[in-house]
Amino acid sequence: MIETKKDPEMKLKELGLTLPAPPKPVASYIPTLLISDMLFTSGTLPMLDGKVHYTGKMGDKINTLEIGYEASKLATLNSLSAVKEILGSLSKIKRVIKVTGFVNSAAGFTDQPKVINGASDLLVNIFGDAGKHVRSAVGIAELPLNSLVEIEFIYQIL
Repeated sequence: MIETKKDPEMKLKELGLTLPAPPKPVASYIPTLLISDMLFTSGTLPMLDGKVHYTGKMGDKINTLEIGYEASKLATLNSLSAVKEILGSLSKIKRVIKVTGFVNSAAGFTDQPKVINGASDLLVNIFGDAGKHVRSAVGIAELPLNSLVEIEFIYQIL
């Protein structure tokens, strides 16, 4: 028996998650750009109600790996919200192609991949095998608005 693909928005509900309002640009750029069947997002921050919800640096004794993981999940939800705004439905995502995660890191912090796993794990939970992607996780000295993470996404669209 062939398993039918579950609607991503229904999967979000099953996970107890909702999409935040689409984030507004904080500088001179557009949130998404659709070229042919590829949708690129600008760097997405963990915003909630128009403000960065997770700030500071990983490795500063305040932000734990769990907090970083949650920040990555929230940035991913913001990306999906921007995607839904331009496409009308998340079911138009055929595949997640690439995730590039930037982690605001204190000197000596080297667990950036564990932080960005929050984004990767969420995408696989929502899209199944179509959520598996190539990825980079990079430590950065500073991020806009003192954000804990910033993540870019590339999606293939139906």
